[in-house]
Amino acid sequence: MNGKPTDLTAVDERLLDLQDEVRAHFGWGLSADVESARDLIVAVEESEVESWSRARRAQTLASLHRRLVLRESEVAVLGAAITSAEVEKALSRNARIIAADGSCGVLDTLPDSMSERAWSRLVCVVSDADGGVGTVAAVKRGIPIILHAHGDNTDAWGELLALASARRTPPPLVLTHQTPEPIDGMHNPGGFTDGDRAVCFARALGVPRERIKLLGTRTDAVGEWSGATDPERKLVKLQWMAKVLQHLGFLV
Repeated sequence: MNGKPTDLTAVDERLLDLQDEVRAHFGWGLSADVESARDLIVAVEESEVESWSRARRAQTLASLHRRLVLRESEVAVLGAAITSAEVEKALSRNARIIAADGSCGVLDTLPDSMSERAWSRLVCVVSDADGGVGTVAAVKRGIPIILHAHGDNTDAWGELLALASARRTPPPLVLTHQTPEPIDGMHNPGGFTDGDRAVCFARALGVPRERIKLLGTRTDAVGEWSGATDPERKLVKLQWMAKVLQHLGFLV
């Protein structure tokens, strides 16, 4: 990793190469990813939400670094197959939580007092804006959103921004993309699906691998908290997720 942790640079170049390989596998063009990313940065920076300014987004990233890195606690990354029992065990270990998009919906299935504790432990949600009720709940609670742009989610991130900007206290944002060239005001920590991108985000921020615990990460089945998707294609995407996670040293 080069520079400061808050530069959110991918821990190594192989993670960016994998993004190119994913595009080639699915026949997706780079231009769509670039266009979505550029449109997202414009939409956010032309909004009237003060906390979404570039300077405030940098402050949000610094705050996430303090909560996830400097406090040296376990960081539980919730995947789409997460269960309430797994969350309860993570809470017993005083883990901080990063949710892959709608997986945070599981927190509302816990008993009330435990649910509130879990939400207080949720540091951020890594999202490409298709997580459904879980992501909406996080937005309404003002949880920081690590919002990602890719070639076919322009409508989705537009809807999320509309929902978020209408809140009395909009959630803080950090913006990510999946293009090989730098984009001012955005970051590419690596990753493809929300699940592996959440781990790439944590590692780029400076969380040591040994402190990251994967919960609800399945490569053989589409999780309950996965966004609306084609199940057959989703399983192929999960194999790419596995490649990213294995490269980062995780057994999946």
